[in-house]
Amino acid sequence: MSKLGMRGLRLVVMVAGLCLAPAMWAAHVNSHALNTSKAKSTKLSETQRTRRRIHHLASSRSTVAHSASTGTAVHSATSHSATFTRASVSASHGTTHKYHERFFVSSFAGGLTGGDITDGEDPVVRQAAIDALGNMNGTVVAIEPTSGRVLAMVNQKLALSSGAQPCSTIKLSVALAALTEGVVSKETEVSLGGRSRMNLTEALAHSNNAYFEALGRKLGFEKVAYYAHEYGLGELAGYDIPGEQLGTYPGEVIPQKLGGVGKMCSFGEGVSMTPLQLGAMVSAIANGGTLYYLQHPMNAEEIANFQPRIKRQLDIAPLIPEISDGMAGAVQYGTARRLGLNFSEEEILGKTGTCSHAGTRFGWFASYANTSSGRVVVVVFLQGGRPTFGPKAAEIAGRMYRNLYDHNFFLAGPLRPADTASAQ
Repeated sequence: MSKLGMRGLRLVVMVAGLCLAPAMWAAHVNSHALNTSKAKSTKLSETQRTRRRIHHLASSRSTVAHSASTGTAVHSATSHSATFTRASVSASHGTTHKYHERFFVSSFAGGLTGGDITDGEDPVVRQAAIDALGNMNGTVVAIEPTSGRVLAMVNQKLALSSGAQPCSTIKLSVALAALTEGVVSKETEVSLGGRSRMNLTEALAHSNNAYFEALGRKLGFEKVAYYAHEYGLGELAGYDIPGEQLGTYPGEVIPQKLGGVGKMCSFGEGVSMTPLQLGAMVSAIANGGTLYYLQHPMNAEEIANFQPRIKRQLDIAPLIPEISDGMAGAVQYGTARRLGLNFSEEEILGKTGTCSHAGTRFGWFASYANTSSGRVVVVVFLQGGRPTFGPKAAEIAGRMYRNLYDHNFFLAGPLRPADTASAQ
């Protein structure tokens, strides 16, 4: 055959091959689609080039989570260090796996003050708390730390309930325990893994979980539990307050699969704390170490006959300066800095807490105003969904301090029976 004929034959073969290729590919795909059972049981051999391509696609693909409420696709992001206690993997382990949590409780509610007994409360403080809380699903408790008198308790049904997980506010108890036992001072740097180290002041300000997990493991459950009970957890905070319920502190360390003593000391896992218990503990920090029974006067007569009742004296006076910088730092530059959006005239010291349990997120903030004319303790506790978290509780506290300041509370102090008439 001539060269011209050979070229013609090759051209015919190439054209035929191109025409048949789609059909052959379709037949190949269809055979796999029809024989799914065989495909599942047969080990497929991939070329090295194919494996490289799959790896490239997998590594370049961004993780997408779908919002349960809107169905909108959003890129997942690293959450606040104290946001989720049920995360599948701790952020301290360096993994990039994200956890999407669904919430079933609203962050907003109406009729929060229905049923509150208010005749014995300070009307200025109560109104300041109501205005600050707005329609957030929560409670605000204000306490005079030098006597244990409850000046206002907004949404008493929630304030007097059986409590909730304390989240990162438990770090105050753990810090005092570690200082008492000489485990750390405020300048002691604790290794957080790798080259990362942190001292107590920064750990409190930024609510660092790894730091307090390390303290918890160093102290051990027995000491952690002993000091928690000393500071009032696991017992009634009030003296003859009708309806007050008891929080819980476990009699033994929680299982290691739930985080053990480390999670108890960073998130308060396994603990149920009430707003009154937290308020009593922070009052003891604010007044230099006296743990008062909290008393909630019911009328003007009870205010007139009010007498402070000491539960016990805590040996923490020398330790308070060791944690004060961290509590002040939380407000100035840390997790509670949103408080400064509304108030900056006086020094506020506090601690936030954020965590969730069984579809409900909790937001805590416990604080006290450190003024030359007196101090007041404010505890904000919120429950709900995504809008609920510790920094939001701090923002509400800032609004309350602003309201008190604008009504000259820090100059006049709490109202007594003789002052009540002029305040109406």
